[in-house]
Amino acid sequence: MKKILLIVSLVVFGVNPLFSQTKLAHVNSQKLLDTLPSRKAAIIKLQEFETNGVKELKEMEADFNEAYAKYENGKADMSPVIIKIEEEKLMKKQQALQEREQSLNSEMQAYSQELNTPILGMVQKAVKIVAERLKIDYVIDESVTLYFEAGTDITKDVINELLKMDK
Repeated sequence: MKKILLIVSLVVFGVNPLFSQTKLAHVNSQKLLDTLPSRKAAIIKLQEFETNGVKELKEMEADFNEAYAKYENGKADMSPVIIKIEEEKLMKKQQALQEREQSLNSEMQAYSQELNTPILGMVQKAVKIVAERLKIDYVIDESVTLYFEAGTDITKDVINELLKMDK
């Protein structure tokens, strides 16, 4: 019985100091990203890519609409074989438009990932540097935390570190 009591007390009192020594901090990741010049440049590049893609799709759609209008206007004078050929051409144009739209969506995601991966890596590195400097065990992002009242906000320290890295 004494051994069980000793083990229980060791577990209870031995683990408690471990929890009391744990240091927590929090950051506002959106604020971190918003202050980075490289992130702002990445957003501009993505917007340009999207604008060019939308322009390309609008041109393809205009071409399809023009071909469809031409088909509708001349359909009365066409033979059944020509009607079938023209309808197949229209279907191919419409299919090409849909495929290009899907392709552009995939390209946009890949380009976004290509631009954002180094930025997110830099943020993680800066958080790690600040956490090690301040001897912090855990850093939590405010945007995914339901509640926090106190704790160390290291957002400004991480921003300073990021601005050094982002030159």
